[in-house]
Amino acid sequence: MKSGSFLRAGEGGTLLDVYLQPRASKNEWAGMHQGCLKIRLTAPPVEGEANKECVKFLAGAFGVSRSDVEIIRGHKSRRKTILIRNSTPEILRAVLLETGVL
Repeated sequence: MKSGSFLRAGEGGTLLDVYLQPRASKNEWAGMHQGCLKIRLTAPPVEGEANKECVKFLAGAFGVSRSDVEIIRGHKSRRKTILIRNSTPEILRAVLLETGVL
């Protein structure tokens, strides 16, 4: 995966490739991991708990509603592709730069 391809325009919003680390000590950004944006979450990877926490975390981080965040690939994997509706890669990149993630 080339640099920057973790964040790209998609139909209806922006696609974001993430790598989740469940059962972390706190919810936080953790930089990059194999071309994906890494996120540490406190939720365990059982019964969709980490997925729910991921949606909640991203909605809060990007200032959108939870219904605007949808996991479209990787429901049972640590690597996920997530659609952030009604957003652009430029807006999300600006948020990530402002928070020091990038």
